[in-house]
Amino acid sequence: MVVDPVTLSDDAVVLRPWTPADAGFMHTASLDPAIQRYNGPVPDSVEDAALVIERIEGCWRAFQTQGDPAGVAFAIADATSGEAVGMCGVDDWSDTDVAQFGYWLAADARGRGLATHAVTLMTSWLFELGAARVFLTIQSENAASAGVARRAGFTYEGTLRSYGVWRGQRKDVDVFAVLPHEWSNGND
Repeated sequence: MVVDPVTLSDDAVVLRPWTPADAGFMHTASLDPAIQRYNGPVPDSVEDAALVIERIEGCWRAFQTQGDPAGVAFAIADATSGEAVGMCGVDDWSDTDVAQFGYWLAADARGRGLATHAVTLMTSWLFELGAARVFLTIQSENAASAGVARRAGFTYEGTLRSYGVWRGQRKDVDVFAVLPHEWSNGND
């Protein structure tokens, strides 16, 4: 199976493959305390960001040959300026076709609805790939991200107490999900 490079877009954002030229943006954005607080390990340098991008490119190659989208990630770009503003990537695709993904935006891109647009595009794409369920796990303290999930049409399903470890501390994690029949009713 060969898959052409994937780009998703609407009037607000473009989800496109990361390129080596994005390493500086990825590193700079990762310096933001909110990104460090709510996401996994972040690249400590531009060189480390370039290695992350290489790993993402490897996941895209695996997706092209094996059809498993786990690990693929898009740069979120502002549709007007073309500038990278964030990241949206598939964390997991289970054997039962359940997809989990995550996202973040650079500090100066927040508050304009760009994350909601990115989440909507990503969810539609995952359902097109055959996902039976799409879900997000969000630290319970991250009200802004929970708001994005709700605005994009996800349903809060509950809190997994002490489920995640971020920066050495146990955290409660909220689960938000959407099913294909729910998505087609409100997000076509």
